[in-house]
Amino acid sequence: MKQGLKIAVIGGGSSYTPEIVEGFIKRYEQLPVRELWLVDIEEGRHKLEIVGELAKRMVAKSGLPIDVHLTLDRRRAIEGADFVTTQLRVGLLEARKWDEHIPNLHGVIGQETTGPGGMMKALRTIPVLLGICRDIEELSPNAWLLNFTNPAGMVTEAIHRYSKVKSIGLCNAPIGMYKWLSGKYDTPIDRIYAEFVGINHLHWVTRIEVAGEDKLPELLDRREEFTGKNVPATEWDPDFLRTLGGLPSYYLKYYYMTPEMLAEQLESLRANGTRAEVVKRVEDELFELYKDPNLQEKPKQLEKRGGAYYSEAAVNLMDSLYNDRRDIQTLNVTNGKILDFLPEDACIEVNCVVTGQGPIPLPVTKVPEQVKGLIHAVKTYERLAIEAAVTGDRGIALQALAHHPLVPSVSVAKTLLNEMLEKNKPYLPAFFS
Repeated sequence: MKQGLKIAVIGGGSSYTPEIVEGFIKRYEQLPVRELWLVDIEEGRHKLEIVGELAKRMVAKSGLPIDVHLTLDRRRAIEGADFVTTQLRVGLLEARKWDEHIPNLHGVIGQETTGPGGMMKALRTIPVLLGICRDIEELSPNAWLLNFTNPAGMVTEAIHRYSKVKSIGLCNAPIGMYKWLSGKYDTPIDRIYAEFVGINHLHWVTRIEVAGEDKLPELLDRREEFTGKNVPATEWDPDFLRTLGGLPSYYLKYYYMTPEMLAEQLESLRANGTRAEVVKRVEDELFELYKDPNLQEKPKQLEKRGGAYYSEAAVNLMDSLYNDRRDIQTLNVTNGKILDFLPEDACIEVNCVVTGQGPIPLPVTKVPEQVKGLIHAVKTYERLAIEAAVTGDRGIALQALAHHPLVPSVSVAKTLLNEMLEKNKPYLPAFFS
């Protein structure tokens, strides 16, 4: 019998790493981690060393027998791992800056996972993740790959379609929503049920039951919302929301109130720079804190980042897979026949029962008619973008962008594609061969 678990975190130099380390310490009784391998690339070595030393201090303070390894050798970390998590950013924040800035220059939403910026992130990321999958197939074929890397739904779908790895996609928005509801109604999370319908960063919550009571009508009526640090809080239209049939994800503001969101982006750009530049300032501040040799815990400031709670979601999922807990979690999984208007091999974001064999998606009880078209349109774009990422085909990339609901015309799609591919040339060899 194997003693304890080996976990590899790809992108271990991320500012989020202290959160996942805290999660492993808190959950040690249920999830006995023996080896934690934090992996990064040469460009991330400096951050890996800073955050890795903090991780070691956190583990030392806990007194737990967890060995923390820092490495630039991905294969050593993956070999024999039980779980591999990915939290990487190909091109670092510099690439994200252009994902946001170039669309804005052409009067289009610039966002790191939605629209043209999201497509560029997918084109850069999917080939790298598929390379990691080849290593997992060879070195730890029974490992679970938990993918947080955005755009999480697209990346997970690409892994399911182009590799044999057991993989689940994860987002912090659902756990954030549960925490918000728990605080609002002063009710423990295990007494709340929220049904999620849609795809990653494009979901609606169509049932909200708190201690057995239906709270959806009052939430829609009051226009109250859970929002993310990375999406500005613009007011929903009350008449629209009341009859929508589900509480929309904050990412849906980009689709439902595009002009207002674009205006806010342009104003924010003038005042503070792109969201990437704002995040970089927060990150620089965090890494200054992480350097302090007396710091032995996750600092509060980390919650300023848009991905707060993601590691809680990760550790929760590992615990459920390892211990066959059969609880319900909101995950990115293969559709099958759950949403009958999408392809069976599409990746969707829905509630699942998590067993030792993996997640079993639950049937959805309510899919408002009015949301199906948007889900289908964005999924069509996603599938084309995945194909473009794998093949390096500019024609397919153009079709993906031209069919994205946030791109106003073919000519704008073509301009954006050419400018953004050129900016990403170092990361997209397949498009320039």
